[in-house]
Formats: sequence, C-alpha cells, structure tokens
Amino acid sequence: MESPLALACLAALAQETRLALYRLLVQVGPSGLTAGEVAARLAVAPATLSFHLRALVGAGLLDMGQEGRFVRYRARMETMQSLIGFLTEACCQGAPTACGDFAVPCSPGGTLPAHSLSRRSPVTEDPVHRVLFLCTGNSARSILAEGLLNGLGQGRFIAHSAGSHPTGRVHPLAIELLREKGLPVAGLASKSWDAFAAPGAPALDFIITVCDNAAGEVCPVWPGRPLTAHWGIADPARVDGSSAEQRRAFFQACRELERRISLLVNLPLEKLDVLALQRQLDGIGCIDQGAQA
Repeated sequence: MESPLALACLAALAQETRLALYRLLVQVGPSGLTAGEVAARLAVAPATLSFHLRALVGAGLLDMGQEGRFVRYRARMETMQSLIGFLTEACCQGAPTACGDFAVPCSPGGTLPAHSLSRRSPVTEDPVHRVLFLCTGNSARSILAEGLLNGLGQGRFIAHSAGSHPTGRVHPLAIELLREKGLPVAGLASKSWDAFAAPGAPALDFIITVCDNAAGEVCPVWPGRPLTAHWGIADPARVDGSSAEQRRAFFQACRELERRISLLVNLPLEKLDVLALQRQLDGIGCIDQGAQA
C-alpha cells in the first residue's frame, strides 16, 4: 500500500459514524449488510448514511453489490490488512515478533503474506453443512429450496426454511412438485425464523434469502456466523390465473432453485476460502436473473 491510499483510509475512518459503520461491517463478516440494515442498527438517517457509505467505498474500505432492489455492503478486509501491513512494515527495526501478537510479518511493499488472505471458511471444517432458506411467508419458494437441497445434497447438506412473517401454511403446489420428484415432504412447515436464532439453535453455515423482501429486512443474529447470499426467485404463490398457469409458475420457480442448488452442492467447499466462497454464492444468485427481467 502506498502512502496516499493509507492516508485516504485513515481520513475516511477519522469520523465517529464512519468508524462505527466500518466496525459493524467487520463484525458481521463476509455476509455484509444492506444499507437498510446498517441504518437500523446504527440509527442513522438514510441521507447521512449514504454520505458516509460513499466515503468508505471511495477509500477502498468497503465493497458494494446490487442485489435486486437492494445494495449490500461488505468490509474489504484486503484493504485493512494492507493498511495494517503498511503501518507495521519494518516494525521493531525489522523484528516484528518483538511486537507480540499485534504485528504480522509483511512481504515487501507492506502487504500481508498470501496465506493470511486465504483463510479457510468455517464451513469446510464439518462434512455436513447446514443451510437456512428464508422468504417472507415460508410457504412456497423457501419450502421448495429446503426439499430440493435435502434431496440433492445426499447427506452432505441439512436444509431448513423459515419466514420473517410466516403464513403458517405450506402451499399445496410446493408439496405436489416435491412429491413428483420423489423427495420427502414430511416435516415441511411454515415457521418463523426466530426459532433458528433462539438459544440452543444449531449453528448455520449458510443463510440464503429467496425473496427481495426478506433480503431487505433486519435479520436476527444467527448462530455460527454463517455466510449469506440472496437468490431472488419470483413468487409463484402470487400468480393469479388458471390452475395450469399457477402450476407453470411453481414449476419455473422449482426449476430455477434446482439449478442453483445443483451448483451449490457441486462447489469444492474444501478448496475455497471465505472470500472465494462468498463470491461463488453471490454468483449463483445471479443465475436466471436475465430471464426474470
């Protein structure tokens, strides 16, 4: 890292709101937060928040990505690691171990060694990966996703689903499609996401939202520090028309989910670090978006 970039980073953080904002995004990790989630947690007006977010993005401290109608922000840890490397370069007259745990030996140029940027994701430490699919009502899309992953995952994945405002009723066409694929439907139910954030709830590896409303809501604090992604799918339950038209809508949603879930189960999880895995999850969420536009 060169001095001008280091100065830009330090200047961007030298303001109370921006410092709190950056620390929050570092805390939540690669999953990041939408602007609405940040505003709710920090109690900052949207216009003020937008100004501070632009400053941090401009300094290279944050990444931003469009997810449907929402923008998600993530801390760009490579920049902070480079900044720390710049500040501690040649620490203690070239003997950084004298600084204890604070300093990390840097390669020439003030950047961290490559191995420190390729941390293994926590999800690779367990052969069984737990996934929670979220939507608002938990009656159709998330139910389909739960059933599909439990079938396609072949024991390597345990899928659950929940809703921010569950209807309490699973749509019969979702059950019908899963049965036609020979997948078990026993235990599928519309339920609140609160159950998965309660004390004693199992640690989760992935949280995947399948509707835009759920992606923009302020979520509970999930156990296990899971990675999150948004896989927007049009809601088949909102389609009016004949029974044939409704069935076609459910078939389309099921087909899109099956394609994305097939990509997930075939990812080489044991070879991916956190950032690479997050990019893969986000990329899967972009599949079929052109067809929906």
